[in-house]
This record gives sequence, C-alpha cells and structure tokens, in this order.
Amino acid sequence: MCLKDQYVQLALVIPGRKSPGQNLDVFLRPLIDDLKMLYTEGVLTYDAYRKNNFEMRAILLWTVSDFPAYAMLSGWSTHGKLACPYCMGTVDSFQLKNGGKPCWFDCHRRWLPETHPFRRDRTGFRVGARVSLGPPPILTGEEIWEQVRHLPTVYEGEPFRSSKRKISGFGTHHNWVKRSIFWELPYWKTLLIRHNLDVMHIEKNVFENLFNTLMDTPKTKDNINIAIDESCTLTKKQVKLVCSWFKTLKFPDGYASNIGGCVNLEDSSFYSFKSHDCHVFMQRLLPIALRGMIPTPTWDAITKLCTFFRAICSRVLHIEDLVPLRTSVIQTICKLEKIFPPGFFDSMEHLVIHLAEEAIIGGPVQYRWMYLYERKLGSLKRTIRNKARVEGSIVESYLVNELSTYCSLYFDPQIETRHNRESRNFSPDIPSYSGTGDQLSIFKVPSRPLFEKRGKQIILNDHEMHKIHTYILFNCEEVHPFHTVFDECVRRTSPNIDDVELEKLREEMFSSWFEHHVQMSPDSSEQLKSLARKPGRFALSHPGYFVNGYKFHTVTHGAGRVTHNSGVCVRGSSYGESDESDYYGMLDDVLEVEYYGVGRSIVALFKCIWFDTPSGLRADDSYILASQAEQVYYTSYPSMTNDLKDWWAVVKTKPRGIYEVSKTVNDVEVGENMEGEQFYQMSERVTHTPSVGLNNDLDFVNLVTGKVILVDAPNDDDHDDANEDSEEEAEFEDVDDDSDDENEPILSNHSSDERCHHTVIVARVRGKWVGVGVGMGLSWAWQRADDYDEFRGVTPPSVGHDIDIDIAIDEDEMTGEVQPSSASVLRTRGPNRSIGVPRNPSLRETLVISASGRFENIKAKAAMFTIFKANFRGPWTSWVKVPQGERDCMFKMFQARFQWHANQDTEVYLIWTSVMQNRHRE
Repeated sequence: MCLKDQYVQLALVIPGRKSPGQNLDVFLRPLIDDLKMLYTEGVLTYDAYRKNNFEMRAILLWTVSDFPAYAMLSGWSTHGKLACPYCMGTVDSFQLKNGGKPCWFDCHRRWLPETHPFRRDRTGFRVGARVSLGPPPILTGEEIWEQVRHLPTVYEGEPFRSSKRKISGFGTHHNWVKRSIFWELPYWKTLLIRHNLDVMHIEKNVFENLFNTLMDTPKTKDNINIAIDESCTLTKKQVKLVCSWFKTLKFPDGYASNIGGCVNLEDSSFYSFKSHDCHVFMQRLLPIALRGMIPTPTWDAITKLCTFFRAICSRVLHIEDLVPLRTSVIQTICKLEKIFPPGFFDSMEHLVIHLAEEAIIGGPVQYRWMYLYERKLGSLKRTIRNKARVEGSIVESYLVNELSTYCSLYFDPQIETRHNRESRNFSPDIPSYSGTGDQLSIFKVPSRPLFEKRGKQIILNDHEMHKIHTYILFNCEEVHPFHTVFDECVRRTSPNIDDVELEKLREEMFSSWFEHHVQMSPDSSEQLKSLARKPGRFALSHPGYFVNGYKFHTVTHGAGRVTHNSGVCVRGSSYGESDESDYYGMLDDVLEVEYYGVGRSIVALFKCIWFDTPSGLRADDSYILASQAEQVYYTSYPSMTNDLKDWWAVVKTKPRGIYEVSKTVNDVEVGENMEGEQFYQMSERVTHTPSVGLNNDLDFVNLVTGKVILVDAPNDDDHDDANEDSEEEAEFEDVDDDSDDENEPILSNHSSDERCHHTVIVARVRGKWVGVGVGMGLSWAWQRADDYDEFRGVTPPSVGHDIDIDIAIDEDEMTGEVQPSSASVLRTRGPNRSIGVPRNPSLRETLVISASGRFENIKAKAAMFTIFKANFRGPWTSWVKVPQGERDCMFKMFQARFQWHANQDTEVYLIWTSVMQNRHRE
C-alpha cells in the first residue's frame, strides 16, 4: 500500500533549466533537519486506530535513484573506471585505447572460486593473464566514514563546480567529490545499504547493449573503434525475421505494451523501447527470439543472464536461492566476456554482480527500484499546461490533486473515488452464492463474467453434465473425505483392483454413489445434499471471465484483437519444485452451471483445448474450475529451423496486485480496542463434513452405476459366498444398458415380510455383475462369476506427466475453426427463458394468488416449467413418477425465486402440485 501513487508525496521541486548536480545537498537541508528530529526527539502523532497519541520516531532506510543521481546523493562519482561504489578503488577496469571508454572487461574472474578453470584461462580473456586475487573487500559504513569525514561539503562551503580542482587521488584511488549531507544522520554509517542500485535502469542498459550488439544497430558496442574482433551479430536475414516476429507478438491484457509498434519493417530498425518493454523482453522474450539463430554456447549464456534478472525481480525471495545466484551470475558474466568484445562491458554489466548481494540484505527489488517513481514523474509531467512555467504548473496540479484526494476520504462509500475504485481485473468476493448459512468452498471463488449482461443459454447433454458434475465433486474440499469412503468400499468388494481401474471407476460411479450416500444420511448438511444432485441442464456461456486477477477471453472472442487472453495453464495432481505437471491449453468456452436447493449456487468452469506434445491437441477432460486457471501466452520462434518451425513457447504470467503469502497463520494478540472484531483466514473456513458416515463398518454405502435396483438383504450363506468370490481379480467396465435380461444379476427371492431394502452397486466387472451394499451395520457383496476380458485403463489429465516448455502445435488445427459442442448446435424448441434467482432474498417477487386458486404472476408458471426442464434427469413419464425428493427440491428452487406469506405455504404447495400434475401427464 505504501507504494501506491496516492501515498507518494511531491516534497521538493527544484526550479531551473539545469540539474543542481552535486549541489543537491543545499536543497536537502530541510529534509535532513526533519530526519534528525524524527530520530532524536520524535513527533507527537495521533493513532486513528487506537484513538490515542504516541511519540513517533523514524529513520531513513535508504535512497532510491538511477545511477547518475546515485553520485549526487552519495558523493561518489559514477563516471570513469572507478564508477562502481562497491568495488571503489580496487577494481581492475581500464580504458580502451581506440574507443577511449572505460571498460570492465576481464574484471570478474577474481570473484570466482579459487579452483575454477576460468582463473587459469590464458586465451579466453586477456591474452596471457591469469587471476589469483580474491574479490575486493566490501567496506563497512564505519570504514567509509573514515574516508569521507575530512572531505569538503557543498552546503557549508563553496558550491561544487566541475572546473574546480579535484580532490587528491580522484580517478586513481577513489572517486569522492564531496561529503554527502546524509552523513549528518547519526545512524547513517550503521546502515548496510545506504543507496540502492536501481535494477530498472541496470536491466534496461544491459538489454540495450546486448540487443543493439546482436541486431547490429547504430548503437552497437561492436564497432571498428572499439575492437577488431569476430562479429557477434545476426545476419540481415535473421534481423528481418526478428522484426517480423515482433509484429506478431500478442500479450495478455495489462501485461506489456504493444512492442510491435517499436519496429520498422522497412529498414529493420527499432525505436522507442520503454523501460518496461526492456524488462519484459529481457526476462521473457530474448531467449525465444535468439534460439536457433546464434551458437548454442552464446544462447546459453544469454539465457542464464535473462534467468538471473527474472529471479532477482521475483516478488518472493529466499536466501537459499540468492546465495547460489550470487555465484552463478559471476560465471555468466565471465562466459559473456569470452563471447563479446571488450567494448561491450561498461559499468552496467559490472554492477550486475552486486545485485544479488543487495537483494540478500534489502529484500525484493519492488521496494527498491525506480518504476514507482518514474510512473509518478510521468504523471506529473502530463499535468503540465504552461510550458513556460513548468514548475508552477506541476505544483498547482499537484495541490488540486491533493485536495481532491483529501476530500474524497469523506465521501459516501458508494461514491466511486480513487480509494474504492475497482481494479482493472476486479472480481467480487462472493458472486455465486445467495443462500443462508455457510456456503461450500466451491462456491466461494471471487469471479465475474466479462460482460454484465446475461450470457448465452445452452443445454448440456448427459455426457457433459456427468463430466462437469464429477469434476466439481473431485475438486470440492468438503467432498474429499467421501473419496476415502468410496475407495475403501470398492477395495473391500474387489481387493485385487488396481489404481488405474479404481480411478476409472471413480469417474464413472462416484457421483451417483455420493448422491445416494448423502441423501440417505440424516446428518448431511443441506449444502452437501444440494451439491450431490447434478446441476441444472441449462448453463450460461460467456465470451470471457475475470478470475484470479486475470482477464480471460475465449479463442473466438479474442480473434482479431491485439491482446492474447485465451492461454490457460492448470497445475496437475503432482506438483513440486522437481516435478511439475502443468497442463497448457486454449480457452474454448466459459460455462456457469447452477446447483439448486439452497439459494443460488453457481460454479464457473473453463472448457479448454489442451496441448499434448505427442499428438498436438487433445479434447478429452476439457473442463476445469475457473479458480484453477492461470494465464499464459504463446509465441512462436522467429527461427525457421526444422526443430523449431512448428513449435510454440509458453510464457507464464502473474496477476497484478496479487501476492503469494505464507499459509502459516500466526496467532495475533487481540488488543483492548478491538471491540470484538474477529479476523480470520480463508483457510479457516467451516467445512461441511458430516459427523457420521465416514465409518465404513457402521454406515451404509450406496454405489450406483447405470442402474439403481431395490433388492433384498442377502442371507448369511449368500454373504459368505460373496466374500469368497470377491477375492478374485476384477476389472470394471461400463454397464451395457442394452444387455440381455439373461445376464442380469439374480436377486434374492425372500418374501415381502422379510425384506430389508437397500440400494446396491450394479456394475459389470469384465463380464461379471457385481453388487455392493452396506445396511443395518452389515456390509455385504455379491458377484456373478464369468470370464474376464482384457481391459486397459486410460489416464486422464488429472494424473499428469511432465510437459516441456515447448509445445507442439499443428498450425492447420490451430488456425481452423473451433469445433462447437453438441450443446451449442441443438435446433430444438429451446428452453424457456430462465428466471434468475436474486442474490438478495428480500428482492424476490411476491407471489399473488387469485380467488380461483391460481398464480396471477406471469413469471410463476414459466419458472415452474423452467425448473422442471432444468432438473429432468430420469425416465419420468408424468409428475407422479417423479420421486418425492426431486419434487421437494424443485419446490425449494421455486421458493428461491418467489416469496409469499407464511400462512400460505400449504396453499402454494397445493397449487404448485396441481399445476405440475396437469402440465406433466402421461
């Protein structure tokens, strides 16, 4: 929050056409006086939270500036061969004879381990030079203070002038030009970092040197005045390929600017690269652009340098990662010294070796680089209206902005201001649930459609509904305990079943088993019972979706746009630092399915086309939860070599404004003024796991596939025979609905007085019918022996395998039309227009009953028919054939849409039943 634009103050405006340079200390005198008072005396400050006063003390932690301003603030000149403020006078840099510029070539082998072979290399670096010295020592604050304590200042004596006589030893032993005013702070010499190296400008300068040299632009570092050496540039044909590739680049919304606009195809030139463009290109695109165009050793070295910048700019840094990174970047710089000419290595390439050390001390660079302040300066420059009075124009606009910001703090919260304005990819907290009580985690995902208007309504077929419902059950936290119950029940019935067969059985039978299990358990919550039933047959299709801080577009909706928002990545079931099983694909459709029973419960799913390296594309198991999706973008390689021609590279992105936090929740002491406020993490949500039903020995288990049969409990003899048969090996296959009656299982013939009804498994196991049921505390099973058939299990994408960063793409398939789902091409009468459930229950329409006992609301009858069609999931030839549980659930859906007086419950239910019976007859 402290880095937001509204919290950055414009404390000083220095008038004049020229920079004050080293005389900046004169303008910093008021700031230093205030900082000394804050440290020694403190300032009485009011705490708005605790509602009391306290004495606030503060220190200046460090300064953030670019490299020229580094010299103004520190007093160490950043020009010449002693420009490095860390190495100071102990660096081995020199001046090129022909180029006349300071050069840091072959200055980094002394940082390598003593046994490294580069130290003894006499040909790869300076001819005949070996290195035996160790790295130069880093001076402490006390040691630096001893060097500068006798130096002159510019705020007490004469102003600094460049023509003035330099301090003795300047340029040979040191680069001090003054004693900075910051040394007046009593704690300044105890700080580990006083002035930060700006990663933003260092990265930009390194990229420009590297890119201009490789592309052989007029700004190249490889010219006749610097070195007569082997050329390290691309050919003209390769440069044209890179330029054409630039024009085809597309990024996700808000990820980067249109880099293709910085290229001129006519003369193959590049211009107007902004700092963030260099940041994106250096960390993500440069290895892709150069792959296959330069020798492999050169490409490896450049890729490692890009990887270093990507690691050092991470939002989360770990010491155990930074320590080896500090050593590896030195080896990378040494490899580049064996490739590029000496003129390539200026002070920017040298400063790279100190970035990891600063990150170990100072933490993530997001708090220590110039992006924030450059954006602030850019916004101030855009407010200039009078170019003859630039400073006054900036001050006036800044004052107006401060006043409006202050006043907006007292506006009504419903009025949009910069403090409560929604972010670019804003998603509401809980958009998909309107019932009372605690909702399931599957419905608590912050998300919203791309457009506020209602999406396109489609009809899901049975196959799609089963796949969607099963996937939702597998990914709901509250259902996870039931997976164990199901597995143990199956293994008790078929002990020899392997994992592949068990996984296939889960996909086919778990949803039906879970529905009967939850409905028959008296202690199951209403939320679980609602989830156990399949979702409505009507789904809403959207062209895009906001979720997880990303903005997603379907492939069809994103066609012709300059952005690429259809790339999807989902983590597989096995994921770790050494084993990543990510899956990559393209977003084909966005579906919202609704569960009925307890309020409005919606789950958003992405239908994706997955990439598979052996076959190109795959359409199986295409649905994932929207909450599981991460955004990626794809780009081809500019190189036309055979091994890269038909491949795409995938680049992962991170959402802006969202940070990873530790899952460990520390105990927080509640203060006296908390006034009973309760703070909690989302990981502490209340789970809807039943209090009973997880004990397999005491609970009844109903596993159903294909058929649900009401049977008798077998006697003890049948139970013993079943146990003997269950020891044989069994592999499951789908139930054949068209099988002959002769193959049906023979059920018990007990009399009606002795029957105890159960719902049992009815599944064919390699030609053998298997039944499983547990009731009255007794588990039992029966099987019918038959010959086994061969069976091969198919591993779904939920059990993943490693996927390389390169993805094989069939260009013909990718450029062709996306095959629509069977639901989108139906040409039947179509569904009635769905009556949406209001998110606020108090906004439900009031039901009016006429004197003749009918509903006068026009929408009432349409809602009844829509509810019936959305929940038609059985061979019900009339309303009488609908199970009572289904009737009650449909009535709850009707009750969620309308409201009436409590004394009218019986009358409304009778009218409801009468209308349904008349409408749905045989």
